Amino acid sequence: MVQSQIRLKILPSVRSFFDKMVRVKVEGLTPHKPVELRSRLVDDKGVTFKASALYKADESGQVDVFRTPSLGGSYTGVEPMGLFWALAPDAPHTKLMKKDVLSPTRVALEALNGETGEVLASESNERGYMIEGMKRIPLQEGRIRGVLFIPPGNGPFPGIVDLYTFGGGLTEPRSSLLASKGFVVLALAYFRYQDLPKNPKNLDLEYFEEAVTYLRKRQEVKGPGIGVISISHSGALALSMSSFLSGISATVCINACNANTVLPLHYKDIVFPPLPPVMENVKFTESGLVDIRDALPDPTKGKNRASLIPIERATCHFLFAASEDDHNWNSTFFASQAAEILKKHGKKSYEVVTYPKAGHFLDVPYMPYCSSGFHPAVGSVVVFGGEPKAHSEAQLDLWERVQEFFKTHLGNKST
Repeated sequence: MVQSQIRLKILPSVRSFFDKMVRVKVEGLTPHKPVELRSRLVDDKGVTFKASALYKADESGQVDVFRTPSLGGSYTGVEPMGLFWALAPDAPHTKLMKKDVLSPTRVALEALNGETGEVLASESNERGYMIEGMKRIPLQEGRIRGVLFIPPGNGPFPGIVDLYTFGGGLTEPRSSLLASKGFVVLALAYFRYQDLPKNPKNLDLEYFEEAVTYLRKRQEVKGPGIGVISISHSGALALSMSSFLSGISATVCINACNANTVLPLHYKDIVFPPLPPVMENVKFTESGLVDIRDALPDPTKGKNRASLIPIERATCHFLFAASEDDHNWNSTFFASQAAEILKKHGKKSYEVVTYPKAGHFLDVPYMPYCSSGFHPAVGSVVVFGGEPKAHSEAQLDLWERVQEFFKTHLGNKST
């Protein structure tokens, strides 16, 4: 190899799925000289995310992020995917936005001379969301609004309803990546999307019942039951669905509350009022951000019980995932309380996993960590907690657990 031919390689290919690891190597460098690696992406809102790390070339003139330690920058030590999980937004309080999963997320990588800043080599990693042959079907069926992802192949496949956060609209990366594992996934919007209400006064569980019924009737979906995956505010919706609706076999709740929050929840003649926050428990960080971790009270106490979801009614399996440093609310408290309620009623079909130093938005692997953001229910920017490295490790672990949980309890052992 000629030393002057410096190459930045992305292995095994410059094209990968968003949730998959790639190997970044630089060859042809001057041995033992410093080199800076930089990564950059622009999301669908036009926000730029960047990361960088300083390395020293080995005796053969190589930097291999799988074995070469970073000496400084966005992270230190040997971090094979550090250039991806450490991506941070230029605009504060921003979560990476991916609206169009039909196109990949493009991460530009550069190698620079660590002494002069000269760009030595560059390459791009296209990180996709949909496997070849997958169908993406926008839905307007009755009241249902969302997008259905159907994997290639003969099927039938296990079905999953994917509920995202309180921000409204529709988020498709998790749904499309789950579908690539052999599931039919309905990314279900429930407000602030198309002709759904922008500012609903309450939520109607019968809307979600309609979605469950629709998904179960699809010929591509095998029964007898389907799964539900949720995060944050939608966790209580998933618990309510599991408690009142038929046909749900497996439910994942990520950093959720076991009581209804924010908006009244109606089902037939039942109304669950939102759990009232304790305003004196709201704090502020040193930088002036709102910290609402302890704002919600114990839902099993006194009048708060009216908001508590009666999960003892459920017959499905539960996976509760909770970040110990979640500052959106005390997720570990709510998860352990939900598990205790199930245990008291003789239920054994649940598991709880907790993640030290992880924050609120546990998403798909390598989704950049979001430390703070605007909270629509609060009306201001709040802190979400966590540390980037620990949060990234939690996302990796949880992603594998979620797939195994659904394969086990929805009967899909083929992928």
